[in-house]
Amino acid sequence: MARKALQALWIHLTLILAVLLVGSPLLFAAIKATQSGAAVNSADLMPGGHFWDNLRTAWNGAKLGVYLRNSLVVATGITLLKVVTSALGAMALVYFRIPAKGVLFSLILLTLMLPTDLLVVALFDLVNRLGWANTYPALILPFAASATGIFLLRQHFMGIPSSLLDAARIDGAGPLRFLLSVLVPLSWNTIGALALIQFIYGWEQYLWPLIIIRDSDHQVIQVGLKSLIGQASGQTDWGMVMAGTLVAILPPMVVFTLLGRQFSRGFVLSESK
Repeated sequence: MARKALQALWIHLTLILAVLLVGSPLLFAAIKATQSGAAVNSADLMPGGHFWDNLRTAWNGAKLGVYLRNSLVVATGITLLKVVTSALGAMALVYFRIPAKGVLFSLILLTLMLPTDLLVVALFDLVNRLGWANTYPALILPFAASATGIFLLRQHFMGIPSSLLDAARIDGAGPLRFLLSVLVPLSWNTIGALALIQFIYGWEQYLWPLIIIRDSDHQVIQVGLKSLIGQASGQTDWGMVMAGTLVAILPPMVVFTLLGRQFSRGFVLSESK
């Protein structure tokens, strides 16, 4: 009994230490976001009373609100498109008779080995030829499909009895009706997990928006935060930067809070199958 109690104590101490290590940068940013002037650059770790002033400066003077809106549009657009295309692709791979289906699925998985950075030059040339530079389509459409999403939903759909498809056909339901009325209701947890992953992926976009967007009215929050550094004559208002950073992490935290349960259940169901 004493041994189990000691093990539990060590486990809890380890978890507390891990939380402190992971949370200390966020706590430091939260403290500095409340300070201004010389206090931000000092070793003072006492909270100040300038958070709303710093946030107001970032929101109005540094266009933080515009960057935040753009990131919401881009992340939401990427999420919706990836979920839709992944569901359609997974349904086709599982329920349709496609020649060389296994080869096609292998080719889809091979795209996971191609990082986005490797495709930047080709994407840049294509987007410029289409005249999409400095637009939302340039930020959303190149990421409209997801091999990870197709793989995840395919594995889930394979666990759904094919007899449901036969029953749907007898009732006169077409492929889209089968997808919307049968597969989607049975896959909410997996879809929620995929949506969470893709939203965070879209929210964290930095390199591609930095390259393709030259108009600040269409820039995203990650690049916008970088523009706050050294904004005024080479001097950086770190209180404003930290306040903007805290606001920038709120949407992913809200989405994770809303979809966290589906995220856990989705992967548990996938592993159990």
